[in-house]
Amino acid sequence: MKKALLIAALGLIGLGDPAFAQSSLGNPLSGLERLKDFSTRRDSSSDPNWHNGNSDRRGIEPGQTLTVTEMEGPGIITHIWFTIAHKAPFYSRLLTLRIYWDGEEHPSVECPVGDFFGIGHGVDKSFMSIPIRVSSEGRGRNCYWPMPFRKSARITVTNESDEPCRSLYYYIDWQKHASLPADTAYFHAMYRQEYPAVMGRNYVFADIAGRGHYVGTIQNVYHMSAGWYGEGDDFFFIDGEAEPSLRGTGTEDYFCDGWGLREQDGPFYGAPLWEGMKAGDRGTAYRFHLTDPVVFTNSLRVEIEHKGSQTFPDGERNGCIERDDLMSSVAFWYQAEPHKAWPALPPGPQRLPFTEHNLLVGGKSIENAKHADGTVAAQELRGKATGNKFLVFKPAEGKGWVELRFTSDTEQAGNTVCCWTAKSWRR
Repeated sequence: MKKALLIAALGLIGLGDPAFAQSSLGNPLSGLERLKDFSTRRDSSSDPNWHNGNSDRRGIEPGQTLTVTEMEGPGIITHIWFTIAHKAPFYSRLLTLRIYWDGEEHPSVECPVGDFFGIGHGVDKSFMSIPIRVSSEGRGRNCYWPMPFRKSARITVTNESDEPCRSLYYYIDWQKHASLPADTAYFHAMYRQEYPAVMGRNYVFADIAGRGHYVGTIQNVYHMSAGWYGEGDDFFFIDGEAEPSLRGTGTEDYFCDGWGLREQDGPFYGAPLWEGMKAGDRGTAYRFHLTDPVVFTNSLRVEIEHKGSQTFPDGERNGCIERDDLMSSVAFWYQAEPHKAWPALPPGPQRLPFTEHNLLVGGKSIENAKHADGTVAAQELRGKATGNKFLVFKPAEGKGWVELRFTSDTEQAGNTVCCWTAKSWRR
């Protein structure tokens, strides 16, 4: 399998060369012997004092944005590599990558760093495909999508956590060209989420206006209840179709698997993260349309149903019903600019399914709380002189439960007696 993946990847080496269309696909090394007419460039985090220095990293303070690079075209980005040291849990969901082509106001790439490199949920995990390869237990992130630009390219990373990003190391490998063919389209990647998936309508991967071709999907699911989430079919509405000309038969079928999903990776599809089908389990699946891009002339809308099995408290079970799981996704495509305005990107903390379990209750309730294996502590509510405490629960097995008694007096306007946020402590 790995040998086949290497051969397939070598077969796509020519994508960064405008003449690749003339290359023979029979030999994956075809074209390497021909002289090239571009200049090889690299922008990196290398220490400016490259003779004697070794400070090859960039830091990003909370709420700040780092301009990784600004390039003058025409050019083609052929490889992006990141590795990051960050103390915040789920940091790769809290760092936002943006790429701007030709001085545009709105970025053509806007995505959490981890999701852009193929793994959702802020998880560090390795996997292998043709356009994305992640190694070093999820810390060595590589992208090989060809990204052409005519005038300029600007790449930024924003730290939306409350912890400093201590180290961002990066390589941006690119080619400087004299010109690009007239039919060269621009790379786009857009993140979406619904927490939870909205009942009564399909989840939307992409809603695109213009001319181009769709090349990939990453879908993340956080199970809100036990059961199989993937009975939903995929639909591609091309150029304003009332009925989709591309219709699927199930979620795992769209992601090229069968009879459910399981952890695996491959050149064109895979599920690099799959924890199971219990409440709180997480999954990430990808499907790259490298051999079968979906071409559109005026518009494209890509949807998927969020249906699956559900067992109700009374024991009744439904095998194909709408589920309210937490869904997020990344869509990849190429198109001629300008692109359609996108929905606002949720702030970093809102991309996490949960934050810390904090319950504002009386101290006696916390002392008498029942809970799964783990530790429960009562801490004073900072900045408040109310005598109230809040509960911090760290489950031993990464997830668990807490049961306690509290009183809510809704008649006392403005007096909040119970509030909560939630945070999984799993990494």
